[in-house]
Amino acid sequence: MNSPRMQRFGRILLVVFALACVLMTVAFAEGDGSTSAVYGTIASLLPPVVAIGLALITKEVYSSLFLGILVGCFLQVNGNPLDAFQYFVSHLCSNAGGNMGILMFLVILGTMVALMIRAGGSKAYGDWAVSHIKTKSGALWSTFILALVLGVDDYFNNLTTGNVMRPVTDGHHISRAKLSYMCDATAAPVCIMMPVSSWAAAVTGVIGNEEVGFQIFLRAIPFNYYAILTLVFIIVMTCLNIDYGPMKKHEDNAAKGDIYTTPERPFADAQEMKFNPDGKVIDLVIPVIILIIGCVSAMIYVGYQNGGTNLITAFANTSAFDALPFGSLIALIVNMIYFMIRRSMKFTELMDCLPEGFKQMVPAILILCLAWTIGDVTKGLGAPEFVAGIVEGLSGSLYALLPAVVFIIAAFLGFATGTSWGTFSILLPIVIPVFSGGTPAVDLTVGDLNNNLLMISIAATLGGAVMGDHCSPISDTTIMASSGAQCYHLNHVATQLPYALTVAVVAFVNYIITAYLQNPVICLPIAIVSMVVVLIIIGKVNHSMNVHSQRD
Repeated sequence: MNSPRMQRFGRILLVVFALACVLMTVAFAEGDGSTSAVYGTIASLLPPVVAIGLALITKEVYSSLFLGILVGCFLQVNGNPLDAFQYFVSHLCSNAGGNMGILMFLVILGTMVALMIRAGGSKAYGDWAVSHIKTKSGALWSTFILALVLGVDDYFNNLTTGNVMRPVTDGHHISRAKLSYMCDATAAPVCIMMPVSSWAAAVTGVIGNEEVGFQIFLRAIPFNYYAILTLVFIIVMTCLNIDYGPMKKHEDNAAKGDIYTTPERPFADAQEMKFNPDGKVIDLVIPVIILIIGCVSAMIYVGYQNGGTNLITAFANTSAFDALPFGSLIALIVNMIYFMIRRSMKFTELMDCLPEGFKQMVPAILILCLAWTIGDVTKGLGAPEFVAGIVEGLSGSLYALLPAVVFIIAAFLGFATGTSWGTFSILLPIVIPVFSGGTPAVDLTVGDLNNNLLMISIAATLGGAVMGDHCSPISDTTIMASSGAQCYHLNHVATQLPYALTVAVVAFVNYIITAYLQNPVICLPIAIVSMVVVLIIIGKVNHSMNVHSQRD
């Protein structure tokens, strides 16, 4: 950053910080210190608002998250500065420690990427892909298909797809922002509709009803418009080469050879490490297959340990936080043995990849720890209870429109907290009784599966949660998509936002229509056609259809 920009940035931070400190101290000095004076009020949303607003204004995410957390801490302790900093340290440490499994998975994956680069596998695969995948659309289709195949877990999907496909998309002049979008927009929408996935397990667990929980998840899929229409969006965008908003600028620059566009390119030198010139494509393909087998097997194994009796119940009882680091660690050991057998590198070179992989993941780890902390602080201020109260007060005259309203509320909460799982965990227990005649989720029966409005509202909650999570700069999956594609995080957020909002608007309108028709056979085709028509109109108005040659 240049000096004037740094000065402007410093002034903004100083003013906001001073105002926050003064306002919190003056307004809440009379509190008893044990409970926040703003608990469960609209002020509980201030931490993510400050963090997101500063991140979008300053284009700097670390200090924005830090300041957002600090504002939340001042609110939590009613303005006591020492207590606020102590609260900050305590929550940062607890969130980093409580999510150590995911951090471990990140480091292991970074190490595996370093191993594949050092062994020459990434270079060999990139050369092969460039010679065999002849078009830009072919590279995008390959990315999309791989993300579909890896739809078991969104963390695993985002990181693996980005790392594997990066040499291919680079070779076809596809921007890192576009690759990030392809990863992020495919991962969660696929997972939220995949019966055998960690997401299906999470939704079933939140419903808490062994008899019908999984069936509810399946019945809601045809009404999950945001997830379905996002995949339709990607397909049409890829077929017609439609780009608009900030993404169009990134793609225009990528066509000229600049895959980053902005000066911020923290991963620009990530692959400038020495590699084995005799590397083969199998030095990338086999390690990835081993990683997939290791992670999926670990998820099944952990699921059986937690009470699963067959494949479906094993996935319903698994824990991605335990299984992913467990499976990836085994895969890392097996891959190291494989590379030693292949004589791709010496033992000392294998060990050098450990710190190299860790260094590649430091930006993602730092942002994740801060994002988890701001989500925890926001929850501690009662933001979920505030949003829940809004949902509970919207029945009555808005009953038929409530699925569309629920979609917006879920999107807003997902955006503010940066977590889709946390969002539907909060809202589903509130939404279900509204549409089931007051029956809580745990008491639903098979007969309730025929209540289409109930299924629509559940799908709207799940889709809205994913939408908010997609748009949020503090979302862990958004951060991992940036990391996997090695894209500057705020570039990914800025380029993805118009696309996600387009799909959200179409989904919102279709939830209004569906609330009256309540027939998936009629409503789903209407939603798909409307998405295609909107995209074609945007492409024609924006003059972006087929601007670039699909052949490099």
